[in-house]
Amino acid sequence: MQKKQTLKYILCDYLAALLSWGALFTFRKVVLEAQFSTFNFQFSILSDSNFWLGLLLIPLGWLSLYTIQGTYRNTLRKARLPELLDTALATLIGSVVLFFLLLIDDQVGPLRNHYLAFLFLLAVHFLLTYLPRLLLTSQTVRRVHSREIGFPTLMIGSGSKALHTYLDIENQETYSGNLFVGYIMVNDNSSFITHHSSLITHNSSFITHHSSLENVMPCLGSLADLRTLVEKHHIEEVIIALEEDQKDHIGDILRTLNTSGDLIIKLTPDTRDLVIGSVKQDSIFHSPFIVINNRLMPEWAYSVKRLGDIFLSLLAMVLLSPVYLVTAIIVKCTSPGPVFYAQERIGYHGRAFRMHKFRSMYVDAEQSGPALSKDDDPRITPFGRFMRKVRLDEIPQFWNVLRGTMSIVGPRPERQFYIDQIVKRAPEYMLLQRVKPGITSWGQVKYGYASTVDEMVERLRYDLLYLDNMSITTDLKIMVYTAKIILQGRGK
Repeated sequence: MQKKQTLKYILCDYLAALLSWGALFTFRKVVLEAQFSTFNFQFSILSDSNFWLGLLLIPLGWLSLYTIQGTYRNTLRKARLPELLDTALATLIGSVVLFFLLLIDDQVGPLRNHYLAFLFLLAVHFLLTYLPRLLLTSQTVRRVHSREIGFPTLMIGSGSKALHTYLDIENQETYSGNLFVGYIMVNDNSSFITHHSSLITHNSSFITHHSSLENVMPCLGSLADLRTLVEKHHIEEVIIALEEDQKDHIGDILRTLNTSGDLIIKLTPDTRDLVIGSVKQDSIFHSPFIVINNRLMPEWAYSVKRLGDIFLSLLAMVLLSPVYLVTAIIVKCTSPGPVFYAQERIGYHGRAFRMHKFRSMYVDAEQSGPALSKDDDPRITPFGRFMRKVRLDEIPQFWNVLRGTMSIVGPRPERQFYIDQIVKRAPEYMLLQRVKPGITSWGQVKYGYASTVDEMVERLRYDLLYLDNMSITTDLKIMVYTAKIILQGRGK
């Protein structure tokens, strides 16, 4: 259903871009030029190559802008007011770009005509784009409110607070779309509600028949099964409703859930949360929750980061092609074995991938088992030692970046063997899987290669700091400092 809805948005936006370009071209050539021309001429729009070139390229440009903006993510969860603001912003940006790239140098008579053409494009494109979107969004909202569409939801908690939350959601004036598939027990001695005065006041007849959570949804398991259950039931939203004596589990729950992509996580608030302003409402009719945002940057920033990764990795592979060739020859000539070394690492959302490097160790260096490299590691070849100092062994990873399994900037990926050891001491390591691993990172710049698990744990704090400060600007700073380390040969 999500894919079908997204295709509807794309089709409507494409047609709107076609029509707005046709309308603008007609307005300029027929109205503006005919009105202010110094001589009469017959002009056929259909014979103008610029018209057809615009029909081919301009709609693709608009769709690219909308994709960068994040328009086509979660199209079933769109709301009308944010849709209005997003469409207006995208229309303004796109119209300015289109005007200055294609129209500013055209001969359309007086300067006033340029203003008229710009305002015409702004108004027509906005109306043609927003009206179909408004229709699609309104239809979806209506279907959600009438319970035709629901979002698989998991409740964490089994006590009175969880039941209260469930009843509050079910009885709210407009249905929010939460389709509960079940709940998870936090511990075995959770107290089921038998009498709750506030609930009885709210809906006594409903409480009488639903005095415990197990009467309204199945128990799916315990916290140990959380990640498996989220994947198995395709959970889109998790609501955490714990009793006061269970709040210590929230940290572990969030560390587990924060690696699950676009999952929406909500916590039931208490009075303190309401006072300090942690509670955000998306509708005046819906229940109040603390919403944990799993997206670390705005949607446009993710798109810019990915486009930058593609551009820079392609540029690096082209410009460094002589370096690739020379390095490959030296690796082959200085030690027997293959030029490249591929190793399985764990990346985004815990998915395994093959990371590529120039081989810096002797063949079968780990025949006795996984081991971390040290400064005086005898397994490293003489040329391998040089490559590591200037990060030369890492440049084949631009291929991983191009494929999308890595980013240029992001926490360094580790093997599952070491992740298991790190997590025992620092469970927050799992938060790093919220982003793609990178060729370079804040931890790599500040700390360098880790030769022990202790050093991995120590380096972790820099990578967690990166998550809290993740932005395009931060990435640029890390790349600059990485280049500085490479030029100075200070790689560890």
